[in-house]
Amino acid sequence: MSDTTRLSLFEAARVVARRDFRAILFSRAFFFFLLGPLFPLVIGALAGGIGGQVQRDAATNLVAVAMSEADTAALQSASAALSDQVRYALPRLVPDASGEAPADILKRGGANFAAVVTGSLEAPVVTAPEDQIERWRGPVALLAATATGTSPSSFPEIVTEPVASSAATSRSERIRTAQAGQLLLFLLMMLLAGMVLSNLVEEKANKVIEVLAAAIPMDAVFLGKLFAMLGVSFVGIAVWASFGGVAALLLGNQLPQLPEPALGWPAFIALGIAYFGMGYLLLGSLFLTIGGMAATVREVQTLSMPVTMMQLLVFFLAAAAITTPGSPLELTAAIFPLSSPFAMLARAAQSDALWPHALALAWQALCVVLFVRFGALLFKRRVMKSGKAGRAVKGHVGGTKTA
Repeated sequence: MSDTTRLSLFEAARVVARRDFRAILFSRAFFFFLLGPLFPLVIGALAGGIGGQVQRDAATNLVAVAMSEADTAALQSASAALSDQVRYALPRLVPDASGEAPADILKRGGANFAAVVTGSLEAPVVTAPEDQIERWRGPVALLAATATGTSPSSFPEIVTEPVASSAATSRSERIRTAQAGQLLLFLLMMLLAGMVLSNLVEEKANKVIEVLAAAIPMDAVFLGKLFAMLGVSFVGIAVWASFGGVAALLLGNQLPQLPEPALGWPAFIALGIAYFGMGYLLLGSLFLTIGGMAATVREVQTLSMPVTMMQLLVFFLAAAAITTPGSPLELTAAIFPLSSPFAMLARAAQSDALWPHALALAWQALCVVLFVRFGALLFKRRVMKSGKAGRAVKGHVGGTKTA
């Protein structure tokens, strides 16, 4: 192929991206990859439901009352009188006229009592484990005092003056949005970036990558693969977001509500997509470099572990800087390429300034170009080195035969 007909860098990258995108998108493995995150979600939902049911069963508020009939009725009347004021702090009183000892009542199968109240209204006795005694002796004392008339029988009406929000409240709420955005961004990147590495290792084993490197610039191969995997990742995210939207419609207000970010939801989501793209390209370029250095799958796993651990460290760096915007720690997290997407997404939740994001995206794009150039150069040197070695061996063998 002559230089006049050779594809340009971006045209060659587009060809590689289209080839990889179609090959991965229409494969059966990609379908099962899309189903992969659903299994942890289903298991987590089931475990959370079972755990919540166990917690509800364990934290019972049933209290047996083994007092005289008159005292038991007085306690129940006091509980009904106080239910509007301290409903959730009061126990559910269950009369018990069995005559058994309090310890035997607590051990009774199927009853699930937290405590047993005996004695009289003037001197009630609470029998229970130590933690349950600390929990119920105050409410029992209040009920007994109300029943005997030694506590106020009426309560003053509380006048409330609600406010919409305060500066401290808004800042605290937006931090929750920043944390949720960072966590979602990190999980998506770690889940999807591994596809770049597996694809390159597979093509190295099949010698496809060497054929591409001989036909087009190695920079174009790397760029094409990165953007193909980025496109596939966006398809996966769109599928998962569709399932999430259906779940949100079905569950409605049962889902936790996040406070609105400082830039508003449309701008925050748009920046989240942009920062995911940049973060994916940065991490993917590192994975491509690792794939170029590794000769076997075992070497890939060995070399990728430090990068994964480093990604955890930069995530922790960005997470630690959330509460101190403008500090040296936060500026460091925003400037360092691998942590910059996380730090800037958190800033989008807390600040309404747009110019820092334009600057950050330009800086991240420049780092992507530098990472791709470095990885392509390293890979090209290894390929050219192996090629020269192969030609030298071939010439040596040929000379021996001729002699």
